[in-house]
Amino acid sequence: MTQLTIALILFLAPLAYSPGPGNMFFAANGARFGFRATVPANLGYHAATLVVTIGIGLGFDWISREAPMFLAIIRFAGAAYVLYLAWMLARAGVMSGNDEAKPASVMDGAILLLLNPKAYLIIALMFTQFAGAADMHRTASVIWIAAVFTVNNAVAFSIYAALGDGMTARWRSPDTARFLNLSFAAILAGVAIWMLLA
Repeated sequence: MTQLTIALILFLAPLAYSPGPGNMFFAANGARFGFRATVPANLGYHAATLVVTIGIGLGFDWISREAPMFLAIIRFAGAAYVLYLAWMLARAGVMSGNDEAKPASVMDGAILLLLNPKAYLIIALMFTQFAGAADMHRTASVIWIAAVFTVNNAVAFSIYAALGDGMTARWRSPDTARFLNLSFAAILAGVAIWMLLA
């Protein structure tokens, strides 16, 4: 199991820590509201990650093979949701005195995972490489792989949220707050376009 875990983490490192919808979402929220405010969305995202990963590992991935429209629908819905998040961030005010701006919720985190086609593709790819690699029962193997995947992603997103929070801590003025909001909104919009074209 140790060998499987090390191989899995090495496999996931470039995928989990590269910029993607989840990482940019948490970086933007960390910059906007601070690291602590990203925890509920992080919990929601990774609760959904664990459920979806176990589902795919136990056979759910046949849907993407048998119904290719499924991934297309997820891709467009995910891109639309990320664009919505970008729009909300672009409209957000400065760091204080704005009651309308709220940090992402547990539900926002879960929806982001459910509408993130990159996550589905990585999960499916991961199981093509590692399913049956461990000398254990298939269900136990799937649960272990799903747990390692979920924890690894949680660490990556926490790092991005902390980096975003660090940027905010250095620049607290209204002008720079607005600049950061617009910058991260533009990055999220770019991610949404990438989701449509990838």
